[in-house]
Formats: sequence, structure tokens, C-alpha cells
Amino acid sequence: MHVKYGIPALIVIHEYWGLNDWVKEQASKLADQGYEALAIDLYRGKVATTPDMAHELMRGVPEDRAKRDLHAAFEFLQSQPNVKKNRIGAIGWCMGGGYALDVALQEATLAADVINYGHLATDPAAINKINSPILGLFGGQDNGITPDDVHKFEAAMKQAGKRIDIKIYDNAGHAFENPNNKDGYRAADAADAWKRISDFLAANLKK
Repeated sequence: MHVKYGIPALIVIHEYWGLNDWVKEQASKLADQGYEALAIDLYRGKVATTPDMAHELMRGVPEDRAKRDLHAAFEFLQSQPNVKKNRIGAIGWCMGGGYALDVALQEATLAADVINYGHLATDPAAINKINSPILGLFGGQDNGITPDDVHKFEAAMKQAGKRIDIKIYDNAGHAFENPNNKDGYRAADAADAWKRISDFLAANLKK
């Protein structure tokens, strides 16, 4: 078997539903673009089928364990002989978007980070830990991660001299990239978001 050496890698982090088919599909699409994509499972095999179950599973994840899992994923990718160790990124959606930020906070050598409508930070001490460039994609109608939250995060990042690219889709709410979110899916915005993700990752992980 021919092994390609020196390819970039990505930690792919699921929504509050868990590691379901949609997230696996995103990981597969990223792998098709030339990344070693590792979709982690913070729920230990459980997948939610209702919003109530998803909330319950999300609340049941110990934060320290999740951060250990994310660090283990980063170390695992670094240990792979075919992975370029200084070209590892992270991407997540919803709950996973917040955890993608956590990866940037705890991995000093992370090379790219994509936050899709995930929780944010504004504390200068936290912001100062971030070394990777960040792409943030958000919905202007999101009641959980509001445009105000996004602007504060962007301002804190810029004030600290960090690299950040933010896009707020005015007519989109939370989880607008996932077609399973029947009322909230915005096909055109999702397509634009995917192009931005692809361009951002290529610019930072394939250079």
C-alpha cells in the first residue's frame, strides 16, 4: 500500500447530536480534499435522535474528559507517520464548534481552527493562548451564539493581534449548515460556508 507522507490533518468535532452520519459525511468530504480527518466521539458511542436526548447527552459530558479526548486526538494525529505534524487543524459545529475553540486554547501548535456557531471566549487570558488562525461562521438569527457575542470575540481577538476571519449570515439561525435541521437549513449560506471552510483550510494547512 502506498502511504502519502506529510499530509495535513483535521480533528472533526460533532454537534450535540453526537457522531452521526452527517458529521461522518463532513469528515469524508474533508478527507476527499486531502486531509487525514479524525472524527472523534465525545459521547462514547451514543447518538441522539431527539433534541431532548441531545441536550441530555451534551450536559452529561464532563468538560475535563472532553478536553482530554481532544488532546488525545491531537496527539494521535501527531503520532501518525503520514501526518505533517505542524499542519493539524480542528473543525466543529454547534457544541463541536465550542470544542474546536477549546482545541485552539489548549494546543499551542494548532495550525487552523474552524468554529461553526460554537461558544466563544472574550477573556484576554484565554484569547492570548490562541496561536492558530480562526475562521468563525455564525447565523445572524442565532439566539444562543448572538451576533453581539461574535463581535465581542472578534474584537478581543483583533485587540490581541490574533488572526481571525468572521462571517455572519444575516438570515440564518443556529445549525444552518445541516440539512437535517429542516426549518433552519439555509442551502445557499451552507454552500458559501463550505467554500470558505475549504479555502481557509487549504490556505493554512496545505501551504
